[in-house]
Amino acid sequence: MNIRYRRAVALVVGALVLLPEAFAQSNLTPMQRRLISGFASHELDEHQGGLQTAAAVQARSPTATALPVHPSVPTSYAPAENGSCGEQFGSNIKINQNCLNLSDSNLQGRAQAQNETAIAADPNHPEHLVAAYNDYRRGDGTCGAAYSLDGGQHWSDGLAPAGFTGGGPFGSVAREYWQANGDPSVAWDTKGNAYLACQSFMRGLGVTNNGDFSSAVYLFRSTQNSGASWNFPGRPVVEDYDTTGASLEDKPYMTVDDHEGSPFQDRVYVTWTEFAADGTGYVWESHSNDYGEHFSARVLVSANSAFCTQTYGLPTPQGNCNENQDSQPFTGSDGALYVAYNSYNNTVAGLDNRNQILLVKSTDGGATFGAPVKVADFYDLPDCLTYQGQDAGRACVPEKGSTTNSIFRANNYPSGGANPRDPQQVVVSFGSYINRNSKESTGCSPNSFSATTGQNLFTGVKAPGGCANQILLSISSDGGATFTGGTQDPRVLPVVSVQKNLADAFWQWAAHTQSGTFAVSYYDRSYGNDNLTGFLDVSASWSQDATHFSTKRATSSSMPPPTQFSGSFFGDYAGLAAVNTLHPIWMDTRNAGLVLCPGTGLPLVPPQVCTATAANAAVANDQEIFTTSLSLDN
Repeated sequence: MNIRYRRAVALVVGALVLLPEAFAQSNLTPMQRRLISGFASHELDEHQGGLQTAAAVQARSPTATALPVHPSVPTSYAPAENGSCGEQFGSNIKINQNCLNLSDSNLQGRAQAQNETAIAADPNHPEHLVAAYNDYRRGDGTCGAAYSLDGGQHWSDGLAPAGFTGGGPFGSVAREYWQANGDPSVAWDTKGNAYLACQSFMRGLGVTNNGDFSSAVYLFRSTQNSGASWNFPGRPVVEDYDTTGASLEDKPYMTVDDHEGSPFQDRVYVTWTEFAADGTGYVWESHSNDYGEHFSARVLVSANSAFCTQTYGLPTPQGNCNENQDSQPFTGSDGALYVAYNSYNNTVAGLDNRNQILLVKSTDGGATFGAPVKVADFYDLPDCLTYQGQDAGRACVPEKGSTTNSIFRANNYPSGGANPRDPQQVVVSFGSYINRNSKESTGCSPNSFSATTGQNLFTGVKAPGGCANQILLSISSDGGATFTGGTQDPRVLPVVSVQKNLADAFWQWAAHTQSGTFAVSYYDRSYGNDNLTGFLDVSASWSQDATHFSTKRATSSSMPPPTQFSGSFFGDYAGLAAVNTLHPIWMDTRNAGLVLCPGTGLPLVPPQVCTATAANAAVANDQEIFTTSLSLDN
């Protein structure tokens, strides 16, 4: 039996001392810190900047060599004639329309980046799209939103009104001013209303003198104006008043039953993970039957199960499935609600390091759930510290060979849907580092866990032609009662990520078209030298029978590894909308990040704009949001 985490230790990276317990939610357990969403973890860790010496900041600064911006290089800095900063790379269209702010070199990403994407199409007007993402234009992260009325060809954008909510639940004050927001998701109902779910939290002492560590999830509705504006304040799904830093409401995701004739038509569902003071991480659900105005009391999703045999010596107040994350709710045309999620309570032996995906079903509108069903086992991505020498405590997607450019946090998670033409067919996609293409006989195999970080180890991680994360598929033909992956090893399950050259595929999202075609979009390193350099592309695959897949490249050119946030944060997931055509949405790094040129902005020396080098890329880049439209033909 392997223990999934070790006692917290101090890690020294150059001149920067990182203390794992020294962030806002300082009393979370090591397992909770491992599972905490990348967005929240990054935000809560921001006070580490105060611990950096001047030398450490200089060492991490991307401005050691500043390069003048070449006039032919698109920078999204100068506004277009209409005042926006729209841009295209071939058929790829920029969603966030804000012009790029200039940030100090030690704050790259702050006031610049957008990441962690979601997108949805109005089922009655498929040309109406709404998108959401983490948006850092104000410095702190918040929930950005955009809408398109012409199938994604043109976008307008803004920020959700998430600055503050009523303060009654938070010590009976007039207002709760939220320091950070993120982890957004979007959906539509059948009446033309769009919805945006947004996590809010305080970052705590070390960043501010505010002693409040509260967190919450709020829902915003765009009332019959297609995402152009949102109600204020957000309606509370869950609110946690915390003055100790021992809990966090994390990683919410939302869906709306947008099926005409469903017994729960237009019901809004939100799921999330609560990391509690006792060290547990249970998944909960709440629902609204009045268009998001009010939400039910929370309902336990991650119920007790025989699949959960490892409790890590922690309490089990809601059952033995006490460590979970990455929940995704989705609905069937018959009104069924499904929630798929990662469960880390399985027992492994020897060098094996798999985890499991479970699913629960509700047939009464989210009021109760059946027992968890096993969707599949999966192998998470490898330890970043071991293979890339950076980003301790996180998994990442190491490129092959000797370079170590790819250091952003990443993990595998489930995303699925019920076939609108056959609600008994439920399909779940997920990433797995061990799969039928792993070539274990030639050197890619599980190798237990890191004693330092608790993350997965494998043989063959950096060897070309060896390990490759792939997107797999598990299918239920009986309304989620059983899944093909429930009894089959991930080594034999179908691979969705069809590639000419074996390479890493990760951060998938799944959706069905109205005709029942199942589609998945994902980051894909099978183009050019991506797998050797850490560059990135996006692909989409689809199938009418969930067996034979066609694939198209979504990106018009490869993009370099992200450099903002010191290259360690690129979001946690990327979305997909599908009604008739496919609209993948992703974080894009093809534009340069901009800084003030050294030696300018001085008396008698006007400020000038420069690009800069970075440790993991020739030019420091910006994180922006792009999409494209893909037709379902070959």
